[in-house]
Amino acid sequence: MPTLRSVREWLTILLVFLLPFHALLVTLGTKLLLGPDHAPSVILALWKDALLGVILFLACVEIFLERKKFAVDILDILIACLFVLAAILGFVLHQSHSSFLLGFRYDLLLLVAFCLLRRVSWSDVFAARLMKGVPIVAGVIALTALVSLFLPVSVFRALGYSSLHSLYVPSGPLAPFQQIGESVLRRVQGAMSGPNQLGIWLLIPLSMLLSLFVVKWGEEKNDSRYLFCLLCLLSLALLLTYSRAAWLAAGVMVAVALSRKLPPRFFRRFLIWSGLSVIGIFVVAAVAFPQVVFRLSSTRGHLVRPLQALSLMAQHPLGMGLASAGPASNRFNEPCVFLRPQDDPSWAKSQPFLCVFVGEKQVQPLDHACRCPFLPEDWYLQIGVELGVEGFVLFVMLVVMVLRRLRMNNGKLIMDNGSKNSPLSIINYSFRFAAFLSFLGISIAAIFLHAWEDAAVAYTGWILVAVALPVMGHKKNAEAR
Repeated sequence: MPTLRSVREWLTILLVFLLPFHALLVTLGTKLLLGPDHAPSVILALWKDALLGVILFLACVEIFLERKKFAVDILDILIACLFVLAAILGFVLHQSHSSFLLGFRYDLLLLVAFCLLRRVSWSDVFAARLMKGVPIVAGVIALTALVSLFLPVSVFRALGYSSLHSLYVPSGPLAPFQQIGESVLRRVQGAMSGPNQLGIWLLIPLSMLLSLFVVKWGEEKNDSRYLFCLLCLLSLALLLTYSRAAWLAAGVMVAVALSRKLPPRFFRRFLIWSGLSVIGIFVVAAVAFPQVVFRLSSTRGHLVRPLQALSLMAQHPLGMGLASAGPASNRFNEPCVFLRPQDDPSWAKSQPFLCVFVGEKQVQPLDHACRCPFLPEDWYLQIGVELGVEGFVLFVMLVVMVLRRLRMNNGKLIMDNGSKNSPLSIINYSFRFAAFLSFLGISIAAIFLHAWEDAAVAYTGWILVAVALPVMGHKKNAEAR
């Protein structure tokens, strides 16, 4: 008879494996149920939240039945402080329930789940299944993304996507793909909601493959060839997302992984030569394809919006409340399109619901001033705008502490007090190293993008860290690992 833990683990595996298909499944389901040109069905979109709720309920039942001592560490304290700060701000600012709950879902829900899931035991079999299964799922996602490069818009329309590319409209279906603004190049997104989302999610299976390379390279030739082929496939899909933040994060992850495998002298040489090679490739690409490398309109947003976020933090040091910035703000504002002064806005006349700006001037509609969502292009600054300077500091501390706890040296886990655990098993070592690499990569991408907005990234990333970081002082939990 299955135990509570085995049921919880199988449901978690199901959740992690299905999450990267979420956008496609909801879009197709909405088309079948409601017809074309409808926004993704909220009821269908809640499947992942319902499944996570069942997993958390089972975790709570286990904690209650096993009568575990509820130890608290610095990670729990930081998360509790963020929660209390958000609640106080919501009360003081008289936030509506809908805006608070939506902001909570994006910013804090997964932190609460993290606190609970690190208080239950997870088997080595569970870790092994994730380490083998997630890269295979990623291979399917990567192949889907590559095939989508050649599909006509009519195929996407048949699946329920919008006829407009490169635009997010809260009241309409998802865009089928995005194009680089200064070119006609498609950015692959596959089954996910956007190329940046795909690029950042691919960091998770990439971290698992890198971890397996570090542990198993040279042990089995067939296994190594399989891993290498899968790594090449994922790397190609990552490259064609044209997500510069994901590229940078992946580069750092590869460097960290190689630092574990190569002798220090060879690693330094490799780092120097690879750095020079990357600079050379960048210069050649910038000369040959400036519209792809620089993407002036996108780059300008990555420079201007963080400055605007810093200005808002200076004006509202205590914060503006959840959902005042970031992805949640899309739901309470009008969809806005910002064009360059030389662009022709006439194409937007057939889409009267769009707010169109040419440079700084609003050209559509003309009967009212548009209220646009505020996207700081930086997850940390988003938290700063919503929860103030205190929230910004607390979240940065949380990220730093998680990375510190996941830090490894010579196959042993380094704890806060500097002591070393007994050598980890291969599964534990590779899983924890993968959790470290993925969290590091997502945290780097979050400096340039709203990296934690996508459910596949947020749910999977925090679940991996919860499994890799059981609460210290839980002897039963540690022994079960």
